[in-house]
Amino acid sequence: MTSRISNSKVKNKKVSKKIKVGAQVKIIAGKQKGETGEVLKIFRDKGMVIVQSINCKKKHQKPKQEGQSGEIIEFEKPIQVSNIALLS
Repeated sequence: MTSRISNSKVKNKKVSKKIKVGAQVKIIAGKQKGETGEVLKIFRDKGMVIVQSINCKKKHQKPKQEGQSGEIIEFEKPIQVSNIALLS
């Protein structure tokens, strides 16, 4: 029996070379449609970008040592490049 490794989740999507870190973009789809932000990071192999203060998620973190208190960390998650438009 041969085992097959499926890479169905990894798709070869291309991110436009015009989109650069620091560029201003507008969200054209999703629940934050119409908002603008700055590109912080680009994942060209996945076809995703991280935009400042867009698609923010919260993570509840337990205390690591005794005596510490837990905390809530807020951070940006990547969004598909097809959901953004480059502003001039």
